[in-house]
Amino acid sequence: MSKLKLMTAAVVSASALMASQAAMAYEAGDVFVRGGVAQTDTGSGNGNVGDADLNVQSARGFTFGAGYLFTDKIGMELNSSEKFEHDLNTRPGGDAGSVDRLPVNLLVNYYPMGGLDSKVQPYVGVGLNYTRFSSEPTGFSIDESYGAIGQAGVDLAVTDNVMLNGYVSYADVSADINNAAGATIGEVDMEPVTIGGGITYRF
Repeated sequence: MSKLKLMTAAVVSASALMASQAAMAYEAGDVFVRGGVAQTDTGSGNGNVGDADLNVQSARGFTFGAGYLFTDKIGMELNSSEKFEHDLNTRPGGDAGSVDRLPVNLLVNYYPMGGLDSKVQPYVGVGLNYTRFSSEPTGFSIDESYGAIGQAGVDLAVTDNVMLNGYVSYADVSADINNAAGATIGEVDMEPVTIGGGITYRF
């Protein structure tokens, strides 16, 4: 067995041991920060440019966020990411360049296990998604988008303050595509599903 495999096995075993011994309770007044990596799947049929169908390819990037609990079970979270760079394709037409997408999400989360000592703390949330596009292909611009977002996730306690985090979110993103003269010539209409994982640190 390689040294890398041995080190990986040791880290996993140590994490499992700490998680089995750690328990936490989300409580009113808790503040947390999160960081990790996410894969966003845009699906297909993401709008149109003129008479051509538009397809926005999936992308991956680093994510981060922060939150606060108003009660043991209700909290607010603000999260974002680095810019996701999406390749663009049209049909007919083929490769159409790429665009950067920066999502910012404000959510209200519900923690059903809040206030209970448990190493597993699931949560669900709903809120508002703001998306800003940039670095569009030459001669085009894409408007900003405002839409709904929902998420579900779980924190697994490693220590009293450190947790492993995993989540999935679904957002509604829709924005007009404009040409150099400012005329609307199409629309980006996608519903990205994002799956992410990382670390949560609770203060």
